[in-house]
Amino acid sequence: MQDYRMLIGGEWREAVDGASFTSINPYSGEEWARFPRAAAADVELAVQAAQAAFTAGDWPQWTASQRGAALVRLAGLVAEEAGRLAEIEVRDNGKLMAEMSNQCRYMANWYAYYGGLADKVEGLVPPIDKPGVVNMVHYEPLGVCACITPWNSPLLLLAWKLAPALAAGNTVVVKPSEYTSASTLELVRLVETAGIPPGVVNVVTGFGEEAGMPLVTHPLVRKVAFTGGEQAGRAINQAAAGDFKKVTLELGGKSPNIVFEDADLDAAVPGAVSGIFAASGQTCIAGSRLLLQDGIYDAFLDRLVEMARSAKLGDPMDPETNISPVATAAQHEKILAYIEIARAEGATCLLGGRAARPEGSGGYFVEPTIFTDVRNDMRIAQEEVFGPVLSVLRFSDEDEAVAIGNDVLYGLAAGVWTNDLTRALRMSRRLQAGTVWVNTYRSTSYTTPFGGYKRSGLGRENGSDAIKEYLQPKSVWLAEPKAVENPFIRR
Repeated sequence: MQDYRMLIGGEWREAVDGASFTSINPYSGEEWARFPRAAAADVELAVQAAQAAFTAGDWPQWTASQRGAALVRLAGLVAEEAGRLAEIEVRDNGKLMAEMSNQCRYMANWYAYYGGLADKVEGLVPPIDKPGVVNMVHYEPLGVCACITPWNSPLLLLAWKLAPALAAGNTVVVKPSEYTSASTLELVRLVETAGIPPGVVNVVTGFGEEAGMPLVTHPLVRKVAFTGGEQAGRAINQAAAGDFKKVTLELGGKSPNIVFEDADLDAAVPGAVSGIFAASGQTCIAGSRLLLQDGIYDAFLDRLVEMARSAKLGDPMDPETNISPVATAAQHEKILAYIEIARAEGATCLLGGRAARPEGSGGYFVEPTIFTDVRNDMRIAQEEVFGPVLSVLRFSDEDEAVAIGNDVLYGLAAGVWTNDLTRALRMSRRLQAGTVWVNTYRSTSYTTPFGGYKRSGLGRENGSDAIKEYLQPKSVWLAEPKAVENPFIRR
């Protein structure tokens, strides 16, 4: 059993009341790490430490170039430690080592990108319609930012928040998921090594109601960035509104992955498999609704089932494994419940549909599952399952594909497979989604914005504009000193 501490004000601490909780390895089913169970008192200490670091000491005196240089140093450290961070993440959430090692190496680019961007945020001197007056617009940091991360990709999704927040000059309190706290605590050791002053980055570990909500509602927190489920996102948004905090929410999805008859099936079939069965379907951008045009429906399904059936379930540390366990017992039960809901609604289970237990495991596996005879009004087609469960729907033409694709409460992502460039452009305009992939799926980058339409969230992460989610403009007026003709009239 490995014991961890929280980081508050540069000190590694237990919870004030001494409470703790444990993390379970999803593959083995065994407890492997213990963490402090933070409550309101611990959150208070962390926020006060972040506020102190924001208002006094070295951090507020640093130039934007100094902040950027520190983030570039952090990027180098993350790249060096990517393999170790990936191993810890696999123990925590059960995802494939092959994926997490690549993800952790790629994650370093976020810190390098925003390190380079830190001193590129330019103010304005707009032309003014008033003689003898100059106006300047500065962009200033908000203050203390709360970063609340999920269990499916904790380090990558933390980078999406932490890198721009620090580049903008804010201080941060991180609350990772109670299921995946270890990798975050290991990462913030590198923050210290990069030379970022104590108190600038703090971590509290624990549960949503006990630690997350006191963080969201703390009056000194000026911004909340959250990735997670719709229900938690709604509660956070409502709570943050009490103090008029800025909020960025990246929530659920029920993304359509649309394949037209002219698509290259050699690319589209693996694209559909990647869209739903990679990461065991535990991704907000999962292509969980596969829309197939009539002319290729049967042929595509045959190839899809063959590829999905060949996927190997097993140890996520084994490079030969394709499907890893679901991250938590609760999620495992939820996925199996949705499979039964789909059967009850009349969908046909073409593949899978059961729990699995590969030899040597004690964890939470679900077979790759494919449902046909799905109507778009079924719960299996409307609600986020967050597991390796695919709903297949038919369509006849482009208009029907758009109607089905948009007929859902979410709008995070969509995929289109076609060799017709004109159709690709039309579909990308008509689909109500923050990201549309054409002839690819699950691609993201630090250079381009990411976020959702409708119930998939608020605001955007990544790209050059994301840093302004952590800044506020200030308008400064400079006037020539001269006598005012009438002080009772607005100048």
